[in-house]
Amino acid sequence: MADQSTDPRLRDRHYDLAIIGSGSGNSVITPDLAGWDIAVVDGGTFGGTCLNVGCIPTKMFVYTADVADTIRHASRYGVDGEVTAIRWAEIRDRIFGRIDAISAGGREYRANGSNTTLYQAHATFTGPRTLALDTGQRISADRIVVAAGSRAVIPPEVSGSGVPYLTSDTVMRLETLPRRLAVLGSGFIAAEFAHVFGQLGVEVTVIARGPQLLRHLDVDIAHRFTVAARRQWDVRLDSGLLGVTQDGDGLRLDLVGGTTLRADELLVATGRVANTASLGCAAAGLELHPDGRIAVDEHQRTSVDGVWALGDVSSPYQLKHVANHEMRVVAHNLAHPTSMITTDHRYVPSAVFTHPQLATVGITEQDAAERGLDYVSATHDFGATAYGWAMEDTESFCKLIADRSSGELLGAHLIGPQASTLIQPLIQAMSFGQTVAGLARGQYWIHPALTEVVENALLTLEAATKN
Repeated sequence: MADQSTDPRLRDRHYDLAIIGSGSGNSVITPDLAGWDIAVVDGGTFGGTCLNVGCIPTKMFVYTADVADTIRHASRYGVDGEVTAIRWAEIRDRIFGRIDAISAGGREYRANGSNTTLYQAHATFTGPRTLALDTGQRISADRIVVAAGSRAVIPPEVSGSGVPYLTSDTVMRLETLPRRLAVLGSGFIAAEFAHVFGQLGVEVTVIARGPQLLRHLDVDIAHRFTVAARRQWDVRLDSGLLGVTQDGDGLRLDLVGGTTLRADELLVATGRVANTASLGCAAAGLELHPDGRIAVDEHQRTSVDGVWALGDVSSPYQLKHVANHEMRVVAHNLAHPTSMITTDHRYVPSAVFTHPQLATVGITEQDAAERGLDYVSATHDFGATAYGWAMEDTESFCKLIADRSSGELLGAHLIGPQASTLIQPLIQAMSFGQTVAGLARGQYWIHPALTEVVENALLTLEAATKN
C-alpha cells in the first residue's frame, strides 16, 4: 500500500487505529495488531526527534568530539597528538548519510505496509476521535495514539528579533562551521552542543540565566561540571539575553548586566515543549497539564475514551528510553484491554553526553534534605581507583545517596568518563530493590575496571548506613 496521504479516495476514511507521530509511536504497531487497519500520520521527517534531530545524531557528533578531545590531550600519557584538520562536511555527511537512509526506509515500510496507510500531513482533532489533515483530508479511528513529540522553545527576545537563529533541529546540518557560536541555555542540549562545537574548533560562548549549568542535577555534580565547563568555553553565568540584532555578517547579543557579545551564529537551547498547541486538544476534549502536556493515567490513557498518549507530548520526561517504555505499555494495552499494564516512572535515569559526561537516577541530596529524609551520602573519585590512575583523572566522581536505616539506594549521580554506562547497575539495584550492602558485596566487581568507582562508593555508603 503506497503513501496515499493525498489520495482523494481516502477522504473520510475510518481506521481501527490512528497514530499521530512516527517516532516511538511508530513502534506501537506490533504483530499483535497485524489484523488492524492502521493510519500513521506525521507531517515532519519520518522517525521523529530521536532519530533525526535528537539522541542518535547528537551522540554521533559527540563521539567525534570525544575523539578530538582524546587526541588533543594525549600528551599526558606520553603520546603526542595533534588535530590538524576538522572536515565538517565529512563529519556531517557520515552521520546523516546513515540516518537519512533509516528515515527513508521507515517511511517506505509504513507507506507499503500490509495493514498501514501513511499520511504525510499534520493532524488536528475535530472531535474525540476525528482528525482533519492539512492535506484537506479527514480521517477517524476507533482508537488514536498521540505521539506528536515536542518542539524547541524560542524565547521572545529571539523570536521577535527578526534575526536568524539555530535550534537543535537545524544546527547539525550547517553548511560550514561558524568561527563563533553563542549558545543560549544551560541545560543538557546546551551542554552537549557546546562540547561538540568546541572540540571541532569553534569559539563557544554559553549564556546561562542562573549561577550554574545543569542546575537541575545534584548540586555537587552541577558545581563540578560548571567549573569544568568554564575551562573549556566562555561561560556567562547570571546573564540572561535582553536582545539580539544583526551586526554586519554576524550577530550582536545584549546581555543582562550591560555586557554584549558578538557571534556568527546563535544556537537557542532553552528547552522543548509538548507539541499540543496545534493539535486541537480542546475539540477532542483532552485534558492538559499547565505546561501543555496531555494528561494521561498509569495506563497511558487520556481523558478521552479510546485516545492514548506517549512520549514528549504527555510525559514528564523528555527522554527516548521513557517514550519507548510508554510505547510498550500502550502497545500491550491496545492489544490486551482486559489485562492492561502500567507505566513505571519510579527510577528514570538520564545522561548528558558532554565533557565530562554525566548520569543520574533517583533523588538528589538537595531533594533528600528538602523532604526531611534520614539519609546518608558518599562519594568516590575516579582518580582513587587503578583505572582512574590510568586515565590521569582528577575531576570525576560517583555520588550515592541512601536511606540510613534500610540501606535502600535513593539516588546515584556520576560525572566522568562513561558515566552513562557505569550508572546501570545502580539503576538495576533501585529497580529491583537491592540494598546498598547487597549490591556492594553480593557480586564480584572486576578489578581493575572502572566499575570499581561504583563498588567503592557503595562500600563507603554501606559503612555510613551503619553509623
